[in-house]
Amino acid sequence: MLARLLLCVACVAGLAAAQNDLNAPFPPHRIADNLYYVGSKGLATYLIVTPQGDILINSGYERTVPVILGNMLKLGFKPTDVKILLASHAHGDHVEGMATLKEETGGRVFVMQGDDQVMAKGGEGQYLYKDHWAPVKVDRVLHDGDTVTLGNTTLTAHWTPGHTRGCTTWTWKAKDKGKTYDVVIVGSVNVNPGFQLVHNPDYPEMADDYARTFRVLKSLDCDIFLGAHGAYYGMEEKYAQLKVGVKGNPFVDPQGYRRFVADRENAYLDTLEKQKKP
Repeated sequence: MLARLLLCVACVAGLAAAQNDLNAPFPPHRIADNLYYVGSKGLATYLIVTPQGDILINSGYERTVPVILGNMLKLGFKPTDVKILLASHAHGDHVEGMATLKEETGGRVFVMQGDDQVMAKGGEGQYLYKDHWAPVKVDRVLHDGDTVTLGNTTLTAHWTPGHTRGCTTWTWKAKDKGKTYDVVIVGSVNVNPGFQLVHNPDYPEMADDYARTFRVLKSLDCDIFLGAHGAYYGMEEKYAQLKVGVKGNPFVDPQGYRRFVADRENAYLDTLEKQKKP
């Protein structure tokens, strides 16, 4: 396994030229407390470090895995310390590499109801998209409000469907410089091109699921705003602030969270109204 990990680190250099690629490397960095960003430039992956092992959220594509493993090693963390693997939602850009991560780390895969069978069948059954990936054994099926605890950290899984049937928003409390913050990782609330909100025979409850999700997101307390893509929360800009040593933690952004949710809800409502017209 060590040889494969070293190979993965070497592969990262080969991705550097593709700066517009979602998988282009991005510097790993600490967000707060025991929470780190280890994803690529466009696909967010988060590492939560605890005394009893680590939690990793999102695998990215298969070709994103070398970036993730390389970033963990750069920060001084062992991939084999990962005990639990989680996901934002079952689209290939977030879970295609999960089987490889499971093999490399030995971690157990926990997935929200609605996405569990899609994961287990390697993409079969997802709405609209026909991409497939390596099936992965799901060790625990989660339900709305379930908690995932490892060491000194407990995450809550919020079922926020619409983007996928099992889209998940993760919340927990993290400390930074003696203060406690509410962390929210938004799964996704985008209505992608081609999504049919009205009279959808394949996903008839899609519009209602989105409406429910926005109610849930607006009810959450959020200090540190994160998401399945760094672009959701301005990751590159906030990292730049971190590098120059701005006062305070740039990832603490409750107003940004509220603006994001409001903007995405307005986009959903606009699409819904347009699709309702004959």
